[in-house]
Amino acid sequence: GTQALPPLFSLGYHQCRWNYEDEQDVKAVDAGFDEHDIPYDVIWLDIEHTDGKRYFTWDKKKFQNPRKMQEHLRKKKRKLVVIVDPHIKVDPTYTLYSQAKDKGYFVKDRNGQDFEGICWPGSSCYLDFTNPEVRKWYADQFAFKTYKGSTNILFVWNDMNEPSVFKGAELTMQKDAVHYNNWEHREVHNLYGFYQQMATADGLIRRSSGKERPFVLTRSFFAGSQKYGAVWTGDNTAEWGYLKISIPMLLTISMAGISFCGADVGGFIGDPEPELLVRWYQAGAYQPFFRGHSNMESKRREPWLFGEKNTQIIREAIRERYVLLPYLYTLFYRAHTAAEPVMRPLWIEFPGKIETFGVENEYMLGNALLVHPVTEQEAKAVSVLLPGSEEIWYDFRKFKQMEDPGTLKIPVTLENIPVFQRGGTVIPLKTTAGKSTEWMTDISYELHVALDTEACAIGELYLDDGHSFQYLHKKQFLYRKFTFHKNILSSSCTDGSGQYHTTCVVERVIVLGFGQPPAFVTACSKDGKEKEVVFTYDTKTSALTLENLALSVDADWEVCI
Repeated sequence: GTQALPPLFSLGYHQCRWNYEDEQDVKAVDAGFDEHDIPYDVIWLDIEHTDGKRYFTWDKKKFQNPRKMQEHLRKKKRKLVVIVDPHIKVDPTYTLYSQAKDKGYFVKDRNGQDFEGICWPGSSCYLDFTNPEVRKWYADQFAFKTYKGSTNILFVWNDMNEPSVFKGAELTMQKDAVHYNNWEHREVHNLYGFYQQMATADGLIRRSSGKERPFVLTRSFFAGSQKYGAVWTGDNTAEWGYLKISIPMLLTISMAGISFCGADVGGFIGDPEPELLVRWYQAGAYQPFFRGHSNMESKRREPWLFGEKNTQIIREAIRERYVLLPYLYTLFYRAHTAAEPVMRPLWIEFPGKIETFGVENEYMLGNALLVHPVTEQEAKAVSVLLPGSEEIWYDFRKFKQMEDPGTLKIPVTLENIPVFQRGGTVIPLKTTAGKSTEWMTDISYELHVALDTEACAIGELYLDDGHSFQYLHKKQFLYRKFTFHKNILSSSCTDGSGQYHTTCVVERVIVLGFGQPPAFVTACSKDGKEKEVVFTYDTKTSALTLENLALSVDADWEVCI
């Protein structure tokens, strides 16, 4: 199967830590983002939020009123993710444990007793997710009436689901533990986490009576996990080498069909120096799953704790991500419908160019953007391969055409990382970032039209309500195509079955690599109304900017230059 279409909020920035201490801490961190004008969508709670590591519960002192806390986040148009691990504390007074024990829902040891291992709560039993009956029961635990204190802005993180067993052989379950239908653990090990995520995603869908898309992050995954949510690369370390290796790791996962993947920004273990943290934010902003996370022993590292200059650079990186979301969401729709990876190695786009085959320090985001994260300390320049002798590449931020393709030495500052737009593509963006994805619904669009050697370009925009399954069941989506050909930019419908409407407009168009300033520019909608367009032309970059267009996103129109 293909990548599940993620809810839009989950493509925003996620702020996580082991642990945000209590309701006050959550409120303060949330307020910190607003105070420093940094967009974010989701705050996360690790294992300390529970009552003694009993999942589906809350620490009564630290989280006395979880519903009220979620209402506070909801008003800010933000979400909460909590951790729900597969190990269950051995405690007869814990409903989940006693129910599962009575029903025989735990994995057994070779002698037929419930397998017991040590994990966060101490002595624990492990739910047997390979049993469909257990999965159904587990999914039911997410019902609002069952999971006390949960609301519809709460989503889930499945961790430790290899499964992790402290002091176990290889830190996991022994190979001869027995699962449903007498399969030994050695046979189903790689499916254990896969099935937990499946059951969790199902539970989140069921709690909304099948209406809302789930979001579940899992640490353990297998072929097909893309159908149930997101994955990450696990407990990395705050060192330059881990930033560097995250790129080939994510490319490998993406190649295996799992597009919604990411690595912990900043490194989970240890304390990143400010430069490393900045570089990690800049890389993460151009990767599919974007979450900052840190471990209990790490110093606090919310993005504003490293001085004004670093705050400014991180803010800019996160804002770039938010402005790019229309493009990223469209790429996820392509992953969902056509199985195209969101983050891809260069050779997918340039299979005829042998020099791309070994490249793993840069990558394509979709077919239009080439990203080269800076992974060396105090780098003054990076060596970037811009493939294809007949390709044109443009600086994504400055719009200027790069000299001939090939390997170029690109000077870098701490301010940003090299990102290039490929000639022949059109990228849809929002004109500005908001406090979170939900604040941005009505913000207008701009198109970056990068011309190829034939002075043509093509691109698309996918749009829906961002959270429900109506795109699937009720054709509530919009799928538009933008074409630049013979000096005419046109907007047409890619999939006529889409019924979704939006009041949003395309406000601005920037044409990159436009030979000379035009005499005049007109826009005409399908009803034949023509109007003259205000434009500016930059002779240094050959970028033509069209302003105040107010062209409907959901209508056909043409701009003639």
